[in-house]
Amino acid sequence: MPLRTLTRAATLAATLATSLATLIAAHPALAGKADDTLVYASDSEPENVSPYHNSAREGVILARNCWDTLLYRDPKDCTYKPFLATAWTWTDDTTLDLTIREGVVFHNGDPLGPEDVAFTFNYVLTPEARTVTRQNVDWMKSVEVTGPHSVRIHLKAPFPAALEYLAGPTPIFPAAYFKKVGLDGFAKAPVGSGPYRITKVDSGRGVSMERFDRYWAESPLGKPKIGKLQFRVIPDGESRMAELMTGGVDWIWRVPSDQAEQLRAAPNITVLNSETMRVGFLQFDTLGRAKENSPLKDVRVRQAISYAIDRKAMVDNLVRGASRVMNALCFVDQFGCTDQGVTRYPYDPAKAKALLKDAGYPNGFEIDLGAYRERDYAEAVIGYLGAVGIKARLNYLRYAAFRDSLRAGKTSIGYQTWGSFSVLDVSAFDGVYFRGGEEDLTKDPKVIADLQEGDGSTDPETRKAAYAKALQRIAAEAYALPMFSYSTNYAFTSDLTFTAQPDEVPRFYAASWK
Repeated sequence: MPLRTLTRAATLAATLATSLATLIAAHPALAGKADDTLVYASDSEPENVSPYHNSAREGVILARNCWDTLLYRDPKDCTYKPFLATAWTWTDDTTLDLTIREGVVFHNGDPLGPEDVAFTFNYVLTPEARTVTRQNVDWMKSVEVTGPHSVRIHLKAPFPAALEYLAGPTPIFPAAYFKKVGLDGFAKAPVGSGPYRITKVDSGRGVSMERFDRYWAESPLGKPKIGKLQFRVIPDGESRMAELMTGGVDWIWRVPSDQAEQLRAAPNITVLNSETMRVGFLQFDTLGRAKENSPLKDVRVRQAISYAIDRKAMVDNLVRGASRVMNALCFVDQFGCTDQGVTRYPYDPAKAKALLKDAGYPNGFEIDLGAYRERDYAEAVIGYLGAVGIKARLNYLRYAAFRDSLRAGKTSIGYQTWGSFSVLDVSAFDGVYFRGGEEDLTKDPKVIADLQEGDGSTDPETRKAAYAKALQRIAAEAYALPMFSYSTNYAFTSDLTFTAQPDEVPRFYAASWK
């Protein structure tokens, strides 16, 4: 391990030196305080900038900075406060009445009203909408306009987490504009009502934004202090780091620990580490759709894989920072998340080999493993599997292709990560992957029933008990292996004041120049 680390560091230093020389010669600094433009870079781009038509974290960031939602969850105390809705009342367990704020306008000048709220939710609930994030709205049955400034949301069944979702991944679209341009037109020229408005979408390269001067003054987000934002797609991590050091970008994240250590010594760059809600996990094709006579149909094989991986070593040597091993498939701060009574899988390669032998695979087997980010994490997993005889082949894809491959039953083991759309409820995690939807590779009726009970009960203790049963069965059957929470390294120019939050949403509207 030390020799490998030193070799990688030397290679990284050499690569950065070359990249820096090239960038300095070819590109003047385009970002920064001087022209009031904050340029941030990431490795991926959303397949569609419409918040309901992508599930990438980069899309979540755009949504939170460019669209508003009905409710606002204060990150300081997690209480719900008025946002586009000024008041809300539960008429009964499946009927929610909301009063819509007056005086708010969309980026194209259209006034925002109850018709826009009803259109947005009714549209994304239709099959024609091809909604990618349907799990975030599927609890709704329909929405109706009840007055000049009010709407009523009808739920399919009681759903206590409704307010949490209305404060997160459910932004409001301008009805008239969307009807005019359609989804394709909206993806090219999106319109929201948030603190920044999108001025250009350049597929494969990024998104340009500017401060919306007509943003409503009473917003809890406040008026942005920085005039312009530019999101750049830079897939290669070393290139992102080099661009930061030469002034081509102002802010990057997901910086590997070894690079973060080097950046701490660089002048005029600030490095910040923070744990996030994102959890990495291995999802197993337990139904055997991806491979004929798949070994993964045997619980002993899935348990063997779980014992074979030294998650603590990965946390200590790869992820580092505030990351911690997870035993239950959820993030600890989510309502209903508990690891009490959950089967543990400590690192035990001898036990893994014994389980494989017992399952009829004394010499291991070959299998495919798909991943879409942190390639070195996936490669570490492959190394651990190889040590117990399992020969895993890495299929590294862009996120949309990776997700679609899993849904289609073409991937045996998926190295997943999930940030729950920053929703602080277990329904946003296990409800996505084990409640019978497209992402559910197991379709266990007992788990589905427990999750449905947890989602639908209005009694908090009943909800917790139901979720606990689901989490215990997921672990005991090794349907998935929780890996660890993600600790993210942010690196940015020292001219910038930026605060990270555990929900993994960079609030650029709250950032400022020093």
